[in-house]
Amino acid sequence: MKFKKAIAIVASLSVTLILASCSFGSSSSSSSKSSSYSTTGKAESGTYQGVIKNGKYQVSKSRGVNVSQNDNLFNLKSFETGLLNVSKKVYSTKSYVFEEGQYLSTSTIENWLSRKSSSNASGLNPVKGKTNGTRNPIYIQQIEEQDFMSQSGSSLKLHGITVGIGLNSIDYYQKTTDGPTYKQNISDSEMKDYGEKAAQTVLKRLRKKSALKDVPITIALYKQAANDSLVGGTFFEYTSNSGSTISSWKQMNVKNKVYPKASSTSSSSDDQDDNDTFSNFKSQIQGFFPNLSGVTAQAQYTDGSLSGMHITVTTQFYSQTEITSFTQYIAQAANKYLQKGIPIDIKIQSATDLQAIAFRDSGDSKFTTHVFDSY
Repeated sequence: MKFKKAIAIVASLSVTLILASCSFGSSSSSSSKSSSYSTTGKAESGTYQGVIKNGKYQVSKSRGVNVSQNDNLFNLKSFETGLLNVSKKVYSTKSYVFEEGQYLSTSTIENWLSRKSSSNASGLNPVKGKTNGTRNPIYIQQIEEQDFMSQSGSSLKLHGITVGIGLNSIDYYQKTTDGPTYKQNISDSEMKDYGEKAAQTVLKRLRKKSALKDVPITIALYKQAANDSLVGGTFFEYTSNSGSTISSWKQMNVKNKVYPKASSTSSSSDDQDDNDTFSNFKSQIQGFFPNLSGVTAQAQYTDGSLSGMHITVTTQFYSQTEITSFTQYIAQAANKYLQKGIPIDIKIQSATDLQAIAFRDSGDSKFTTHVFDSY
């Protein structure tokens, strides 16, 4: 099985919806860290401080490893950001410091994501072949670790970790190299059952590491969106454990949607008001600046309520003054038309370049903007 390292997409916004959060990490062979470590300092409300070692940070030992069939970048970004939101339910941003995963190496994750075989007994995906006449699909798509430290003076000690397991809702495969791609649908119940069994296996393996023997371990399950989806997948349940056995799961009600909705979508949907609000915003900015190729939004709902939006505006502007004026107008229109009290980021781009951004955190009353210079 082939694996690839996902390209890290770096954004300058701090939002909680789709964009991945920036974080700092460092490597250590023990659960305690010496005074050579420091933190990034006071963070914004609802975000973690990060770990710094000698003025530099080290990326996760396995970040971005996934089965090569994952062609939807929205999945990669939603997985990372969603996992951090799960962690916040367990490890308070006020009490703990974030460090990128340091206990699961690239080779370990690659082995776990492979099919189980005579040469790879640690594979979490089923053996190649069929069961009761049905092809055994690839269930587990990606795995990521996040570490959380408690701080005492200049010392940091591992308090707990979170591990996310990304599960396929569709398995894409080829019967021959460079041949056509086939799809095998995986039901929600089958995906959930397989994910929970894999989580139990992962928990037992983690407990065998001396540094992780006694710390709290949180494991979250994520449903991958289809490759052609315009939004990423979502986490649907998680569990936190102090021992080696999972006794229960906490359900999550998170959904991602695209606006504006297709005209064929029923107008009786309970999210119609949100769609109408976005459509009004879209019409307003298109009326003011007609040279737009598209205006779309990825909206996230938590427990049935709109909890954030990521908006992309594709332009055909060439003048720096046009972009500046348009960005200022978008911020005004967004503040007027879009829902208050939720994080929203707006990316303004051409076909080739990111031109400007506008964003508002959940506690802000106005949008902040930045226009990138063209040199």
